[in-house]
Amino acid sequence: MSNENYTPHFDENEMKMVQYHISKYPKPMAAVMPVLWMIQDKYGWISVDSMRYVGELLNLPPDHVLGVATFYTMYFKKPMGKFHLQVCTNVSCMLCGGYKIFDHICNKFGIKNKEITSDGMFSIEEVECLGSCGTAPMLQVNNREFYENLTTESVDALLSKLSNS
Repeated sequence: MSNENYTPHFDENEMKMVQYHISKYPKPMAAVMPVLWMIQDKYGWISVDSMRYVGELLNLPPDHVLGVATFYTMYFKKPMGKFHLQVCTNVSCMLCGGYKIFDHICNKFGIKNKEITSDGMFSIEEVECLGSCGTAPMLQVNNREFYENLTTESVDALLSKLSNS
């Protein structure tokens, strides 16, 4: 997923999706967030060249796209691991062991917040609320899969499963 050197490009189907996003709003500028998300979903992160590409697609100044991409933490401005682990440490998760889970993963892999393991398999990020307060602590993998009611044992099982996939 993470590719340190890529030239941003959307194929024909992706361009149809860009046009769909543009059509949802009165001005193309409003489509910048979903189009940035498409870039991140495709390449794993958003490079400066990608921000320029999105600006060209939407007829926006590159600085506007850069401003949006750097304002929102959901956009990665550097490559992340094949499995990007986002651990919630907001109030409910914190009270139920979110920091214990976060620290356990960091210690297991020898990485800190927003770092990547040397093999490129895992990266970790401490995040605010992921909307699972009733089933805390929780983490999400690659912005898609949610794991709740975590213990260090269940996290170790998940990490083992991911390592073998």
